[in-house]
Amino acid sequence: MNTVTTDDKTRLYVKDWGEGPPVILIHGWPLSADSWDDQAMALASTGHRVIAYDRRGFGRSSQPWNGYGYDALADDLAAVIQQTDAQDATLVGFSMGGGEVARYMARHGGQSVARCVLISSILPFRLKTADNPAGTEQAAFDKTALALHTDRAQFFTGFFKTFFGDASAERPVSAELLEWARGIALQASLKATIECMRSFSSTDFRDDLAAFTVPTLLIHGTEDQTVPIAASSRVAAQGISQSTVIEYGGAPHGLFATDKNRLTGDLLAFLARAA
Repeated sequence: MNTVTTDDKTRLYVKDWGEGPPVILIHGWPLSADSWDDQAMALASTGHRVIAYDRRGFGRSSQPWNGYGYDALADDLAAVIQQTDAQDATLVGFSMGGGEVARYMARHGGQSVARCVLISSILPFRLKTADNPAGTEQAAFDKTALALHTDRAQFFTGFFKTFFGDASAERPVSAELLEWARGIALQASLKATIECMRSFSSTDFRDDLAAFTVPTLLIHGTEDQTVPIAASSRVAAQGISQSTVIEYGGAPHGLFATDKNRLTGDLLAFLARAA
């Protein structure tokens, strides 16, 4: 099994496919690197080296007690970049993974990064506060934590219907895909699942946006009910100097499945344009 070992001896499972300019894929909550397989295959088949890893506590990576804040998670990304010798890499962060990209750019000075992509990203700040009135109430995140403690299998059944859009949505996915996503989510430790939810819901990335000094593409669905676009990517783009925004009209959160062909095409076009 291919792994990277972090400074605190956590083992991160890594897929390393293809050859060419490196693209590092960072998955969302509560999934694993497997959620990227469609895009990873397409990128690797068209001349890119694709590196996708399971966040600590998720998938096939170790499940430590600590290390679920974004400073530690960004350091994990740094370990992946260093130990795979990924130079001039493109970082692609989906949902929660956008936070790792932002904190890596700020904390590690964007070392070895040539461009960034943020998909359905949680940036810049999810929590509703006095100076962030468009955010989500703390009570909503507390309710999620309680549901995870009570019966996370049941919680994820409903969660993924919103994540991908249910059968009545413009881009429905199969019942089998919903069950597959739930199965991946249940591979994670309960500790990691709850702590990462707390991290992405409370971490303020507004000061990190200035650290994006490379071409950056933001992609987001206009009907995303999981991370609404009006309080996320539209706001984040204003703070990223070299940003381009693509909005998917009517699309929900899980674009890697609901709009996978369009997403792959937009990734390839951005990589070709920014090369």
